[in-house]
Amino acid sequence: MGFEFITKLPTPEEIRSQYPISQDIRKLKETRDQEIKDVFTGKSDRFIAIIGPCSADNEDAVCDYLLRLRKVQEKIADRVLIIPRVYTNKPRTTGDGYKGMVHQPDPEKETNMLAGLVAIRKMHIRAIKESGFTCADEMLYPENWRYLSDLLSYVAVGARSVEDQQHRLTVSGMDVPAGMKNPTSGDFSVMLNSVHAAQHGHRFIYRSWEVETTGNPLAHTILRGAVNKHGESIPNYHYEDLVLLLEKYGERNLLNPAVIVDTNHSNSSKKYEQQIRIAEEILHNRRVNPDLHKLVKGLMIESYIESGNQKLIPGCPHIYGKSITDACLGWEESEKLLYEIAEKC
Repeated sequence: MGFEFITKLPTPEEIRSQYPISQDIRKLKETRDQEIKDVFTGKSDRFIAIIGPCSADNEDAVCDYLLRLRKVQEKIADRVLIIPRVYTNKPRTTGDGYKGMVHQPDPEKETNMLAGLVAIRKMHIRAIKESGFTCADEMLYPENWRYLSDLLSYVAVGARSVEDQQHRLTVSGMDVPAGMKNPTSGDFSVMLNSVHAAQHGHRFIYRSWEVETTGNPLAHTILRGAVNKHGESIPNYHYEDLVLLLEKYGERNLLNPAVIVDTNHSNSSKKYEQQIRIAEEILHNRRVNPDLHKLVKGLMIESYIESGNQKLIPGCPHIYGKSITDACLGWEESEKLLYEIAEKC
């Protein structure tokens, strides 16, 4: 019972001073941030692909994957803007399992949060240097935001976090797009309430400070499917779901109405192969309805070097570039899908 205080962790400012970024990275991030912002505000008609592993479990494999993405991005840059998923925090429904690199820099070793904070910052810096991408991460712990705030160009708030006030208020102080997922219940009003809160300024306690935020006009929705009372998946990417969301947006005074559609999770019943079919349906729906073309800004896709996933058994060999959490599309299918998105968006 009770808490055991193990290690007092450095502040974000201390970690950032130990692992600083160059002026070149700052300028690159400014450029990327503006390009992404322009999509959400409607100044750009490019389509966003937030794509990458379910969890960033191995720095070398993640950077290898990003270099492959870079070659594709160069060919489709006029139509599609790629934001790689480099997810270093993993929510766990039961609390069991791999919780991400911030917990375990080496998935086969014990939890070490100090080493994890250093590892995730170093990985994001390396990712930018080698690939030219600034990336997306999930905000599982709001108090950790500033460890990476000078590196990330997109943040997602998960289905189990979206109702939490600290997540909503922290997003209100961000200057990059933040996607608020629908809760596992599927309730659109909860998701839109979260967007409303994030788009407005607040005063609250953050990392032992009283802080005040100005609101984030780039906060938006993510549809990821839902789960009914029997634990069965209910998709919410269909035409009727998108039209309903558009209507719900119209009932509220929210800035920059936008949605990213998550093609995996409860939308695919975690059948990762279905992401291709789901992406095709969403692209079709955008083409037949001009209002949905404006609303749906992009897709979120789980993809890695090798398809599927694997169990991580300490001491046993595992496959390089294959997910140790949710199953993902492999590289061959992912590359083909990205070219198809560029053709049909």
